[in-house]
Amino acid sequence: MLNTPVIRSKIYRALVLMFGLISIGVAGFMWIAEYNFIDALYMTVITVSTVGFKEVQPLDFESKIFTIFLIFTSVGIYGYVLSVITEYISNNKLFEELKFNQVQKKINKLKNHTIVCGYGRNGKQAVATLRSYNKKVVVIESSPELIYEINLIKGVFVEKGDATSDEVLIKAGIENASSLITTLPSDADNLYVVLSARQLNSKAILISRASNESSYSKLKIAGADNVILPDNLGGQHMATLVVTPDIIEFIDRLSIEGESTSTIEELVIESLPEEYKGKSIFDLDLRRKTGCTVIGFKTPEKKYIVNPDATMELIPNSKLFVIGKPEQIQKLHELF
Repeated sequence: MLNTPVIRSKIYRALVLMFGLISIGVAGFMWIAEYNFIDALYMTVITVSTVGFKEVQPLDFESKIFTIFLIFTSVGIYGYVLSVITEYISNNKLFEELKFNQVQKKINKLKNHTIVCGYGRNGKQAVATLRSYNKKVVVIESSPELIYEINLIKGVFVEKGDATSDEVLIKAGIENASSLITTLPSDADNLYVVLSARQLNSKAILISRASNESSYSKLKIAGADNVILPDNLGGQHMATLVVTPDIIEFIDRLSIEGESTSTIEELVIESLPEEYKGKSIFDLDLRRKTGCTVIGFKTPEKKYIVNPDATMELIPNSKLFVIGKPEQIQKLHELF
């Protein structure tokens, strides 16, 4: 199957040949038959299109020879144009390009979305979690098989290409994105993505996967807000199942996806009604109003406080972390 640039170049060549044929026809009739421009253009169009309309005036010997030349030439060019169009359609490039253009227009309109680089094992888990929160997601992937799989997911856009390319990141909307997750197999590629993304968007939250511990500090220096080592997390989790199995099982039953019996949710202070801003956790009275319990607090300095005191002030740029049943979390959203 030919790629799009090759077919596109053939289309451009066909258009140039058609334009050249019409130009030669007009110039020839103006010079040989001494027609004016409009008459020459008319004669050229009816000749190359073979519609059979009557000529402007009877042709002399030289004009007839030129007309024969123009007809044979146009037949050859028509054949070439037809073959290019047939090839373009038969390779589904026309429909693919139309669909790509539609998707690109939608991506260009996105704001505060999340970009996921790579749709491997970690990328799939990231997309699934983001979708459970109804987050807008753009996946950057180069594998045709995985792109086909992504296209089956409702509400997820795909940008075909190499995530290490600035051009691809820009097409995926990095300048308007609120966050980026890079899960590429190579730590070097993830490092390059983080460097490029941080340069293109200084405010976005960047999260990177890493295979080696030595890459952790490099990714942090490059601009990653968080670096995840999946292999280390897996090993630690298995070990804690031996040391403290009941605690780990209890924690595993907690969820941030709203599908289990207990759900953890964050509450941004800026999203609270005005009457609660500047007040204390006690003033929210979450336990009585919703049934949820406050289990953590994040200060503007990004310091995490577990089981904060009820007198803790709800200051701007801070967050509350609460736990509750799905119906309690739902009530929390309705009230606050």
